[in-house]
Amino acid sequence: MDKHLDLPHILRSRLTVVAIFAALKAGELLKKGFGGVTKFSTKEGRHNLVTEWDNKAEACIIELIKGHFPEHSFLAEESGESGEGGEGIQWIIDPLDGTVNFVHGIPLFSVSIAASSQDEVLMGIVYNPMSHELFVAEKGNGAYLNGTRLSVTQTSVLDSAICGTGFPYNVHENPLRCLDHFKNFAQMGIPLRRLGSAALDLSYVAAGKFDGFWEASLRPWDYAAGKLLIEEAGGTVTNFAGEPYKKCEEGSIVATNGILHDQILNNIRATLEKSSQS
Repeated sequence: MDKHLDLPHILRSRLTVVAIFAALKAGELLKKGFGGVTKFSTKEGRHNLVTEWDNKAEACIIELIKGHFPEHSFLAEESGESGEGGEGIQWIIDPLDGTVNFVHGIPLFSVSIAASSQDEVLMGIVYNPMSHELFVAEKGNGAYLNGTRLSVTQTSVLDSAICGTGFPYNVHENPLRCLDHFKNFAQMGIPLRRLGSAALDLSYVAAGKFDGFWEASLRPWDYAAGKLLIEEAGGTVTNFAGEPYKKCEEGSIVATNGILHDQILNNIRATLEKSSQS
């Protein structure tokens, strides 16, 4: 294991150990492909790219996990649902979150792996192979970055916050008024960051680098691991209506330190109500 990622004191679950090694192995694979992408294809939406490295990393992760848990099932971005579903465990995998960055040589992308049972995420891993940032969370056992326990910020005033956000691939259609939310928060003078990897955005909320994050539409593989990281670091994750996620499904996300949650939600709701009246 990389010396920057020595985490033996927090490994309580075999699921976590296997997920870490799968993320590290996929990360090494992605580092080999980084900077040399010449071919890619597009999926539904604009700039929704997929490369051979997405597929290679996903196959690598699934193969490694299957070697330890052959009876488990999978929900992965590129290959969809597969596996037997034994023991009630499903792995939720995004092998390369930030493919557009990856294709353009921008070193902001991540591997995201979570394991869930009965719609509850048991553990989550987010790994940025370019910066050696390994985020690890286990249900009831806290969240960590390279072995250091994480906690969300204590920022209590929105004017003092720094927030991340992202846009769906159909941003030109302005779903859930995503462009209006960005405009309104920007006009408040709040520093906004758009990293291009929702998994990293969520991890940065857990790590106290961001005070909050929102996005109009995310899939389970985008946020499953990050959601647990934030909750285990003391933060809050809901949809735009303020409802907690009862299961991993596609939808809007608001993730904060908890203290700012209502303030951010109120601004989002006000924008949605204003647009419905116009």
